[in-house]
Amino acid sequence: MSWRPQYRNSKFRNVYGKAASREHCFDGISITKNVHDNHFCAINPRFLAIVTESAGGGSFLVIPLEQVRLWEIPDGGLKRNMTEAVLELYGHSRRVGLIEWHPTTNNILFSAGYDYKILIWNLETGEPVKMIDCHTDVILCMSFNTDGSLFATTCKDKRLRVIEPRAGKVLQEANCKNHKVNRVVILGNSKRLLTTGMSRWNTRQIALWDQEDLSMPIKEEEIDGLSGLLFPFYDVDTHMLYLAGKGDGNIRYYEISTEKPYFHYLMEYRSPAPQKGMGVMPKHGLDVSICEVFRFYKLVTLKGIIEPISMIVPRRSETYQEDIYPMTSGTEPALTADEWLSGMNRDPILMSLKEGYKSTNVAFKVPKKDKKSVVVNGIDLLENVPPRTENELLRMFFRQQDEIRRLKEELTQKDVKIRQLELELKNLRNVPKST
Repeated sequence: MSWRPQYRNSKFRNVYGKAASREHCFDGISITKNVHDNHFCAINPRFLAIVTESAGGGSFLVIPLEQVRLWEIPDGGLKRNMTEAVLELYGHSRRVGLIEWHPTTNNILFSAGYDYKILIWNLETGEPVKMIDCHTDVILCMSFNTDGSLFATTCKDKRLRVIEPRAGKVLQEANCKNHKVNRVVILGNSKRLLTTGMSRWNTRQIALWDQEDLSMPIKEEEIDGLSGLLFPFYDVDTHMLYLAGKGDGNIRYYEISTEKPYFHYLMEYRSPAPQKGMGVMPKHGLDVSICEVFRFYKLVTLKGIIEPISMIVPRRSETYQEDIYPMTSGTEPALTADEWLSGMNRDPILMSLKEGYKSTNVAFKVPKKDKKSVVVNGIDLLENVPPRTENELLRMFFRQQDEIRRLKEELTQKDVKIRQLELELKNLRNVPKST
C-alpha cells in the first residue's frame, strides 16, 4: 500500500468524526435493497429524502430534520400518502439511474438512463433541451466543475469522459484499462479530476487526472484489498477528500494539494456498522459553532437507521473560525435556464457562514424591567431557553459551575466579615466604662 507521512502541518490534521447519539438518528426506516451503486438519499438543511423498499420501486420517504419529538396521530389515521408529482418528465426509453442538478443554474436538470443517454431538461418547460449520446454502456457517475460549463462521466465501458454539456461534445476521453474507473469527482477549479476504481490486481485505488489531458493519470494510489465500491466526496472549500466504501464502516479522509505527493492522508473514522450509501449536508446547513466542516448521513440497512456523522475541527476558541469557513456556494442560482442555454457561464453566488453564527461570549443580554435576570458571560442563567447543541450545553454548564463557585466564595467572604464584625461588637461591649 502507499506510504503515508507521519506528520504534516495542516489545520485539518486532527479532524475527527463524531457519530450522532441514538436519539438523533432516524430509525425504523425500510431502506431500499436495490443493488444499484448509488447513495439512495439526498439532504438539504431542512429535509432528508431516502429511497425505501417497495414493490416496483420508485418510492421514497421525506423526513424533516428539525422535527419535534411529540406526535399526534388523528383518530382516523393518516389520510393519504403523496402520490402526485409536481412534474413528470418523459424522454428515456429505459429506467433512469442518475439525476444531477446543474450547480449554478436554476431549473436545469441532468438525467442518465439505462438507455446509455444523458438528457438535459429545462424544468420551466418540462421538456428535454439536449440529448448526449456518446456512451456505449451504463453511465455510472456524473460530476460538474464549479460553474457547470463542463462535466465528467464514468461508464461501464471503462472510459472516463470530459463533456461540454450544451454542445454534447466529448473534449477528453480516457480508456482506463489498468485503472477500472467507477466514480469521478471534479476538484473544483483546479482543472483536475479524481477517480476511484480497481487496479489490475483488483485492489481499490484512487487516481488523479489532468482535466485537459486524460492520456494517463498524474498519480495512482492503492487504498486496500477490499472489493466494495469507493464513493469519493470532495470539499472544495477545505480541499479535503473523503472516501467511503460501500459495505465498509470506515471513512478515510485526505487533504488534496496541487504539488507532490498530491494526496495527504489525514485520519480515518471507524465504525462497525456497514454503510449502504451516504448523503451529504450542504455547507450552509452545518453547525459552525462546533467547527463542523462536513456532515454525512449514513444509511445502515441492517439496522434500518440513518446515522448523522459530523466531521469536526477541534478548536478551543468560541469565536467564528474564518480560516476553516471561507466564502462558500450559496442557495441563490447565478443564472436562469435561458441564460445558461444561450451560452453564459457564471460561478456560484457565494455566501458567508458567519451570518448564521451567534457568539455566546460577545452578545450581552439587557434584562427586561419586569423580569429578573442573572447574566454571566453573555448568558442569562434564568432564561428558559434550552441550548441548541451539545457544545452550547457544555458551555452553559461550566459557566454555571463557575458562577456557583464565585457565589460560594462571596458567601464565605461575607461569613468571615460577619464573624469579624460580631467579634468587634463583643469587644466593644466588654470594654469597661471609665469613671
